[in-house]
Amino acid sequence: MQLSPAHHDERLTAPRSWWGIAALIGLACALMLLPLGTLPLLAGLVGGSALAGILVSAYGSARVRVVNGALAAGDARIPVAALGEPEVLEPEEARAWRTHKADVRAFMLMRSYIPTAVRVPVTDPGDPTPYVYVSTREPQALAAAIRAAKAGSAGR
Repeated sequence: MQLSPAHHDERLTAPRSWWGIAALIGLACALMLLPLGTLPLLAGLVGGSALAGILVSAYGSARVRVVNGALAAGDARIPVAALGEPEVLEPEEARAWRTHKADVRAFMLMRSYIPTAVRVPVTDPGDPTPYVYVSTREPQALAAAIRAAKAGSAGR
């Protein structure tokens, strides 16, 4: 299914190395229970792996979408009419906006393992949020989708 330019859908998944670390956590849990016998060892392996896997999956399951005239980033849903011109941030600039340039009032859906991002000013005078920062592997596509959705909502 081909999405229109005003649509964008991306899942921010955790890197593969994190899944390896989750498996190692399960192994560590199993080894801690080794002195208690085989059954506790297996329970530690399954339980530790499952818990670590759930945590990695929960952190890595954030979605970024532009649909129905709104930017949905994680749990936030922001109408594109309340947003300004999106700015594509290359890795160095994205790192700066995640650290020393960051504003505590901003909405930030950031994943440090994703080097690029999009920053969009919030133009709604009633909203104290100065901007929205969203980590994305496809910053040009996300910015284009926001622009297209703004153009579509302005034409209505």
